[in-house]
Amino acid sequence: MNHSYQLSGLTCQGCVAKVKATFEAMPEVKEAKVSLTELALETKQEIPLAQLREVLASAGNYQISSSPKVMEESEELPEKSLTTYKPLLLIVGFIAGVTALAQYPFGEFSSMLWMRHFMAGFFLVFSFFKFLNLEGFANSYRMYDIVAEKWKGWGYIYPFVELGLGVLYLTNVAPEFTNWVTIVVLGVSTIGVVKSNLNKRKIKCACLGDVFNLPMSTVTIVEDVSMVLMAVAMLVLI
Repeated sequence: MNHSYQLSGLTCQGCVAKVKATFEAMPEVKEAKVSLTELALETKQEIPLAQLREVLASAGNYQISSSPKVMEESEELPEKSLTTYKPLLLIVGFIAGVTALAQYPFGEFSSMLWMRHFMAGFFLVFSFFKFLNLEGFANSYRMYDIVAEKWKGWGYIYPFVELGLGVLYLTNVAPEFTNWVTIVVLGVSTIGVVKSNLNKRKIKCACLGDVFNLPMSTVTIVEDVSMVLMAVAMLVLI
């Protein structure tokens, strides 16, 4: 089970290291991830908040409170299958199809134009799902993204970045800047996705926000890497 908590009273990395060591010394805890303001615990069983407060008090004058996001991975996440990823595959397929049909009757079909329209549709549609529950997305995203893990605010900003990229691709304004931002943002995001898959962590994929209950898998890696490669291709061909 994964549990997230809010921390206060930590003022430096020394505090972070001390709190991390304190929680990981508990036999019920498999792994503890600690920042100055947040704690993520992977546990073998449910641990009462009162017990966590008692353990934390032994490390120093720190406080802990429950976070709105508590996820029991083994109970909530479905098995990885084509059926599970049907919503994601349908959305990507519809975007690919519509952006191709936009060039009908295909007399001079442009792969560059298709990629630009696909990127625009992808970012606009995927940001829409994230905006449906911004807090839910931010909580899910920080479970694996290397930036959001350290700074939760990035999870709230990310959908706006996607929305902005979608508009820029659609209008073809500042294409070089747009492609570079896409490469950097999705490249960094891919790092967290790859790490989670290599560690075989059973966590929720936040690509479609908090609307669909999709487990993290290689599908997410393919999605991010494909977008990065298209941005690179467009950057080279500009």
